[in-house]
Amino acid sequence: MTPDILMTPETIFLEGKTFIPAEQLPIPEWPCVISERPQPTLTLKDDDLFLVTDTIGNISGCSLNDGNPSMGLFCCDTRFLSRLELQIAGRSPILLSSTAEKGFSLSVLCTNPTIEEGLKAETVGIRREIVLNGAFFEEIEVANYSTTTVNFELSLSFDGDFWDLFEVRGYGREKRGRLLRLVELTAEEGVLFAADGVTPAQTHDSKEESLTLAYQGLDGLVMESRIQFQHRQPDYFKGYTAVWRLELASHETQKLGYRVKMLRNNQSSSIVSAAVTLVQAKAAELMEEQQWLQQITRISSDKTIFNRVIERAEQDMYLLRQSFGKYQTLSAGVPWFSALFGRDSLITASQSLMLNPQIAKETLMLLAAHQGKIEDEWREEEPGKILHELRLGEMARCQEIPHTPYYGTVDATPLWLMLYAEYYAWTNDQETLEQLWPNALAAMEWIDRNTKQNSYLAYFRKSKRGLTNQGWKDSGDCIVDRKGELANGPIALCEVQAYVYAAKMRLAEIARMKKRLDLADRWEEDARNLKARFHRDFWMEDQDFCALALDGDGKQVNSITSNPGHCLHLGIFAPERAYSVAERLRAPDMFNGWGIRTLSSLSPAYNPMGYHIGSVWPHDNAIIAMGLRSLGLIDQALELFQGLFDMTSQQPYQRPPELFCGYERNGDNAPVQYPVACTPQAWATGSVFQLLQMMVNLVPDAQNNCLRIIDPALPESINRLSLHNLRVGATILDLDFERSGSTTACRVAKKRGNLRVVIEA
Repeated sequence: MTPDILMTPETIFLEGKTFIPAEQLPIPEWPCVISERPQPTLTLKDDDLFLVTDTIGNISGCSLNDGNPSMGLFCCDTRFLSRLELQIAGRSPILLSSTAEKGFSLSVLCTNPTIEEGLKAETVGIRREIVLNGAFFEEIEVANYSTTTVNFELSLSFDGDFWDLFEVRGYGREKRGRLLRLVELTAEEGVLFAADGVTPAQTHDSKEESLTLAYQGLDGLVMESRIQFQHRQPDYFKGYTAVWRLELASHETQKLGYRVKMLRNNQSSSIVSAAVTLVQAKAAELMEEQQWLQQITRISSDKTIFNRVIERAEQDMYLLRQSFGKYQTLSAGVPWFSALFGRDSLITASQSLMLNPQIAKETLMLLAAHQGKIEDEWREEEPGKILHELRLGEMARCQEIPHTPYYGTVDATPLWLMLYAEYYAWTNDQETLEQLWPNALAAMEWIDRNTKQNSYLAYFRKSKRGLTNQGWKDSGDCIVDRKGELANGPIALCEVQAYVYAAKMRLAEIARMKKRLDLADRWEEDARNLKARFHRDFWMEDQDFCALALDGDGKQVNSITSNPGHCLHLGIFAPERAYSVAERLRAPDMFNGWGIRTLSSLSPAYNPMGYHIGSVWPHDNAIIAMGLRSLGLIDQALELFQGLFDMTSQQPYQRPPELFCGYERNGDNAPVQYPVACTPQAWATGSVFQLLQMMVNLVPDAQNNCLRIIDPALPESINRLSLHNLRVGATILDLDFERSGSTTACRVAKKRGNLRVVIEA
């Protein structure tokens, strides 16, 4: 239930609270410490909350060269904290160590610089712990390690700009809402004063002090960051800065703490119920994580570094889960894409079927619930179409962006159909198959309507604030021909035609099972005809390779890219052409030693730092590795795995990034990071499990109660691999793989159920 808001031209009354425009009541500001260089960051996530800080746990209020714009505390596409700055006597603490290993909590150990008032450097230890769990929690322990009593001020400065995430990303706005001040009436003369303290803390009546940052959006909603202090209360406030005057005897420790609740119209902005204390929040997170780990396939090997990569991926899949109504799926990545996506969520769910098929089920259900129903050019919605992106921030609510949801993607609909069939093969979930059958028919009808015009599924932007490119390479400069020139739309991407081919073939099998022979025959014929046209129109005889796309005139976009690699395992290529594509992808202009580039380094448009024009993407490579494996090119697939694994093992927390730069791997050089890559990121994380699936080569057929394991192959860097708690249909089983020379043996270590396991060498 939405609370009532009463407004006068200058005053807002919200359930007993009074706000006025911030400019009517200026408050003093606490100076921030200026950083001269961009800071590395730590990232936390809990469902619909995420936090990005510097390595000391601060969100700086100012820095040269704009610092890192992604820093802040975000919920539902709104930045609720744009400043969180701990200072000691007006100075920045000195970092000793910090970690965000758990993903939902971070810990920082720091100390003091030399303070002129007599505090020697490195005499005070400051330990910070931050946890997300429906709210933001921090506890700070301050210890005196000198032999004498010390006195100093410790301050925490807060601010909230309440920017929409799209503003943070650089989207311009003509107008925005207004910052507010929470005010109270004094007992004398009914005068308003700032409730958030430009005064000593003890003048407030409440035993627990609080600060409130507030903002009213253009849609009238009031957003608040409510900061409630715990343990020792601040001695005074200066604007939105809380200050403690600390006196610590030798080896004395004092604890400070607070909680930040994010509110929208006085209701919690987060879908997660907030704990009361940090200890409770941490316990709740750890318990939920344990429940998650009990549900998934546990994977282990005989190599420590490989196990670290696996454990990080398992934990990141847990962290990336996000609730949307009654369903949970994987958000695409932090910080920019912590939202519901079509393509990203579908690909990640497919990658992780061996980890937990429940991810796929909820992804299918959630996207089906938002399946297009009407023609809407602004949102590019069409009946049967699967969405691209759903946003909840002010710009979406005010129709400044079309993401309510936005449907500008050409591939999410066939990818939904592919996952629908894959999920059934793993689970034999008849109930979900039947429930989603009308959605599958609607999705196929959308594909058929959109292929009538030029025989291929193509895209062309309709919305003025939509995406120009609507495949997985969706940046504006990536669809280029051999000369490096941009192609004109509509664009028919090669991999999208392969997705349509696979969707038709897989759905035909389900239709045949459902005794819908009319649909099965029609879809199989459609697929055969598509395959023939595809060979005629997309194949570049002079390059012995597949074109990236066809442009609006039906001409080939004839650059050498990674996109045809997505087609390799889907059956649309004749075998000899599939082998030609596979060989070309591994040439030096494409394979840089870590992975396959998005665009050939021989292209005039090549840029190793370009988002889609020369960088390397783990998920792109994992899909290609699956294609190589499907062709029997096992050594080549394992070489690709090894490059990606070597790259991942050198990343912070052994976490694969969204992408990295396309520079050549030479000697001992490290992979070159892409400056603003999301991490954790869903399909980069999912690529870990897709590469594992490539190695062990599980082929489930839960409907016929069978699992085939075809020619498993471990790389030379791994001798043994175990899968525990693997689910196929109603059966749970443990599998052990062991390599001896070039041969890998598989053994069923444990089985609970009557699944037939067939191991084929």
